Amino acid sequence: MSQDPDKIGAATAEAEAQARRTDAEARAAELREEVAITDARRAEEQEAKAQEEVAAAEREESKKERKRREAEERRQAAAAEAQRAREQAGNAATEATTEQPAATVSGAAVSSPGVGADPKAAAAAGAEARARPAPAAPLQPEEVEGPEKPELYLAAAFAGAFLFARILKRIAE
Repeated sequence: MSQDPDKIGAATAEAEAQARRTDAEARAAELREEVAITDARRAEEQEAKAQEEVAAAEREESKKERKRREAEERRQAAAAEAQRAREQAGNAATEATTEQPAATVSGAAVSSPGVGADPKAAAAAGAEARARPAPAAPLQPEEVEGPEKPELYLAAAFAGAFLFARILKRIAE
C-alpha cells in the first residue's frame, strides 16, 4: 500500500480490508463466546448426569440393603420357629414318657357277651373298670398349614405323572 495521498482508491481499499478484518475478528470472538457457553452447558449436563447416577446408585444400594435386612429378619424368624418347634417336640417327648401307658383292650373284654343279669359278673365288671386308669385325652394336633415350598409341589406332580404313566403302560399291555 502506498503512502501517497493522491491515491484515494488505495485508502478506501485499505479501510475496507481493515473493516473486514474487524468484522472477522468480531465474528471469531462471538464464535469463541458461543463455544465457551456450549462447553459450560456440557459441563453442567455432565455434572447433572453424574449426580443422577450417584442418586440411582444410592437408591439401588438402599434397595439391596432393605432386601438383605428382610432376608435376615426371615432367617431369624425361621430360626425362632425352629427353636419353638424343638421345644415343643422336647415337651411332647417328656410328656409321652411321663404319661402312663394307655389301657389296652383284652381279648376277653372284647369277646365277652356282656354283664347280663348275673350280679357276680356285674360286680366283677365294675371292679375291673374302677381298677383300670382312665384313658388319656387324645392329643389334638395343632393346625399346621402346608409347606410353602413349590419344589415339593413339583416333586409331587412329577411322581403323580410317573405313576399315571406306569398305570397306563400296564393297561396298554
